[in-house]
Amino acid sequence: MSDSVSETYSSSSPYTLEAYAQDLIILLEKLNIKRAWLIGHSLGGSIALWGADLCPEKIRGAICLNAGGGIYLKEEFERFRSAGQQLIKYRPPWLSNVPLVDILFSRMMVANPIARQWGKQRVLDLVRADSEAALGSLLDSTTETEVHLLPQIVSRLGQPVYFFAGDKDTVMEPQYVSYLASFHELFKYQGQNVIELANCGHFSMVEQPELLGEKMINILITHEI
Repeated sequence: MSDSVSETYSSSSPYTLEAYAQDLIILLEKLNIKRAWLIGHSLGGSIALWGADLCPEKIRGAICLNAGGGIYLKEEFERFRSAGQQLIKYRPPWLSNVPLVDILFSRMMVANPIARQWGKQRVLDLVRADSEAALGSLLDSTTETEVHLLPQIVSRLGQPVYFFAGDKDTVMEPQYVSYLASFHELFKYQGQNVIELANCGHFSMVEQPELLGEKMINILITHEI
């Protein structure tokens, strides 16, 4: 799909980062939640940033896991978009029934193999994902305009924002996490809003749950008590 077609798709679809953030704010209102911290992984981290920007009166802070960016590398993004579209289009529904496929997925994008149950869940997430939403999210979140908006959003956030990076994350490498984090006021204090987890890949919440949980609780205590 060409960039021009992709941009057209983006402008007319409900799958932009801003649209997801608006949905999240509506959910908070329906649940009568007056104040909250948003925690998001990867794409979810970008949605958390948008949410904090759109609703500062409710969102007291944000924590982004394995999320970063803000640099648009044209050729790399084009390859990523093309590969993603092919994966969405051709993923076989019977994939989850292939013997040992859970082992394969328990070793992808992580520093060390995770439990097979998580590998199985990753397969199910892949084959069950709504095609329109998956394609829309892929195309909308990777345009040059959208990528360049993230640093602007981070720079104007008054709430505390923290970024967790995996030192062995090959999907969102630590330097890209630090780059986006550097636009926030907290980064000026020796980059204290970036926490790099040792021996960790792209799924910090599954690979290092106890350590991650401990550090997040400390962040919340620091700012909320």
